[in-house]
Amino acid sequence: MAYDRETADRVRRMLAVRDDVVEKRMVGGGLSFSVGGRMCCGVTATGLLVRLGRDGVTAALAEPHVGPMVLGGRTLSGFVLVDRAGYATDPDLAAWVRRALALVAGHA
Repeated sequence: MAYDRETADRVRRMLAVRDDVVEKRMVGGGLSFSVGGRMCCGVTATGLLVRLGRDGVTAALAEPHVGPMVLGGRTLSGFVLVDRAGYATDPDLAAWVRRALALVAGHA
């Protein structure tokens, strides 16, 4: 699976103000963004992978356009996959990125 390059560029622009961002290819062809050495979010061909932690996942799964992140038949705890409709606008995408950044910052 390749990743959505347009969404990756949008995430990249949002994280450009930071100097601790590292991009890495994910298994399956996605692209992940780590901040401060911790995975924050990622882009797949079909959606946005967002790290929210176990507590954050429960609340997020009740929101529209959000589902569990399944990789290789296994649900990844602490992550959700947001469909494109859930981050169609820059403010929507920024809100998801901020949520992931808040979790990563809390684990410093």
